[in-house]
Amino acid sequence: MKTSTKFFGLLSAIIFSGILFQSFINNNAPVEKFPYKQAGLTERQAAAHLLNRFTFGPRAGDVDKVIETGLEKWFKQQLEAQQDDQALNQMLRSYDALNLTNKEVVNTYPQLNQVYRMAQADGVISKEEASTTDRKQYRDKLEAYMNQKGLKPQQELFRQFISQKILRATYSENQLQELLTDFWFNHFNVSLNKNQCAEFVPAYERDVIRPNVLGNFETLVISTAKSPAMLMYLDNFSSMGINEEMEAQPANFQARKRFSTLSEMQKEKLKKSEALKKLQQRKKAQGLNENYAREVMELHTLGVDGGYTQDDVTQAARVLTGWTIYPMSDKGYGAQMKQAVDRIGEGNLQKRGFVHDGDFLFAANRHDTKEKVVLGRKFPAGGGYQEGEDLLKMLAHHPSAAKFISRKIAVRFVNDNPPQSLVDRMAKTFREKNGNIKQVLITMVSSPEFWSKEALREKTKSPFELAISAVRSLNADVAAPFALNGWITKMGQKMYFYQAPTGFPDRGQYWINTGALLNRMNFGLALASQRIPGVKINLASLNKNREPESSQAALATYSKLIMPERDLNETIKRLTPMLNDPNLVSKVEQAAEKAAPPAEMNTMTNENAMISEPKVKPEKPYGKQNKINGKNAYASQNATGNNSMLAQVVGVIIGSPEFQRK
Repeated sequence: MKTSTKFFGLLSAIIFSGILFQSFINNNAPVEKFPYKQAGLTERQAAAHLLNRFTFGPRAGDVDKVIETGLEKWFKQQLEAQQDDQALNQMLRSYDALNLTNKEVVNTYPQLNQVYRMAQADGVISKEEASTTDRKQYRDKLEAYMNQKGLKPQQELFRQFISQKILRATYSENQLQELLTDFWFNHFNVSLNKNQCAEFVPAYERDVIRPNVLGNFETLVISTAKSPAMLMYLDNFSSMGINEEMEAQPANFQARKRFSTLSEMQKEKLKKSEALKKLQQRKKAQGLNENYAREVMELHTLGVDGGYTQDDVTQAARVLTGWTIYPMSDKGYGAQMKQAVDRIGEGNLQKRGFVHDGDFLFAANRHDTKEKVVLGRKFPAGGGYQEGEDLLKMLAHHPSAAKFISRKIAVRFVNDNPPQSLVDRMAKTFREKNGNIKQVLITMVSSPEFWSKEALREKTKSPFELAISAVRSLNADVAAPFALNGWITKMGQKMYFYQAPTGFPDRGQYWINTGALLNRMNFGLALASQRIPGVKINLASLNKNREPESSQAALATYSKLIMPERDLNETIKRLTPMLNDPNLVSKVEQAAEKAAPPAEMNTMTNENAMISEPKVKPEKPYGKQNKINGKNAYASQNATGNNSMLAQVVGVIIGSPEFQRK
């Protein structure tokens, strides 16, 4: 991706008289070819390229470790995702919500409106009181009620969920697995912004996405389709069609009881009146929902130009009727379904054509049993759950899916506009290896296009990637991970809150605007000067406690430490004027405050799921008793090795255009 210098001239003028950014993406790297040695890359440069693309950023010494291991062997280890993460797992032990089942989450972290209904039912609060009393008194009553019942606010669930993502990305030795978890979650996006699905999102990432990111694409498609988070997010949980058994029977138990006492003529008349009337009422209230069927084709498998029609969407939606959520509690969502399941009896579900698989339920009485045709394939009348699975398998293995998914992977790991030759080669592997994700990645990294000058440092980091790569490059001790979330949000990425099913766009231009660039520089300066609570760094230790003679020497030394194996001459030249400006921090902060946030941020206002910034303090589970890279993960530093000059130099490097490229 190439970005004109005009925009960065504007940014420079905002901060101080045109000396900050003259270029963001342009670089003068020589033309290179595959393999990397023939392309002119040294082994160290090739190792740095692998680290930039298949980790959240190299740490000090990582280039040497990759060379010592061997580039191919290191990549194979990442594909296997079996590296020791004992230290990370120790950190995560204090997050007690992360291992809860969906049912436990529903019963422990209810939505606020559900808490209100429960408190009202128990006589703790009344409708009138909720609308007329002092709001603080009202909240205090609800809080006391929650404490009495052992209930917890959803904000705490989401705080733990976001914190674990930051810790995993920062400290996991299985970096590729975490990168792909981020990639596939974004591909099969669900959002905390939607109340109905929010409580199921943590388990969605834990149980559906992360375990399958290096497996077969088919598994991801089917697993996401059956997850409560996706069923709620794209509304398939309520989709129901015309069921021949339902058409032939009255709609409820009492009607069936009356039905058995009538004459044959009366029964026939009732079939055509009361039963069908009730069925029509239910269909009107819920009916066929095409949201998931459309998105599973357009966004998850075939792509917008995948060769399907609107009729295919409608027919696919009919195939997937009855795919819903197994009831998890007597209150909130699922109460009516629970009553239906209780009437049938768990032991009789299979006999009636129902399928219960974990939190998923195929409700046979909601399924359209008539014939359907999708993409030319006929699904005969009388089908049940299996035809839905067959449909998803067909989509996952469709030639259009091979092209669409291969291109999306190439966009993430190569550049924003990958060459068609590479996409075709990856798609061929996708088809021949039945959608095996590992094999597609191997084809990609073994191709000349991956090592070409069009790929080297031609991807722009998202705010999340920027923050994580920064703390990794500085060997930071992240004792309070949620503190970083505020900065990531400020830079334009509110994690897990992207509303659209498309997920965050994977294009550099999406992340780059005046406000974002200012906040990126602001973040770099705040991090380096230790103004982010709970995130500790020792800048001197990066340079083996050797103090640079000047700010210019510090810029040259730390640029090479933080951005290994790059040609940094132009970067150093452009950053030099910023080194000794005593007002740089205040100028950047003031300019950042004036810049408007991205438009998407203004729409992310889920009342039940909104997360407020907590008071950040070091978190006990990974204090002095835990070691990361041979040192305490969070130990108080009497001498941090940081001074204002060095902090400003490092902050400028982190905020520079070059560091934001990977």
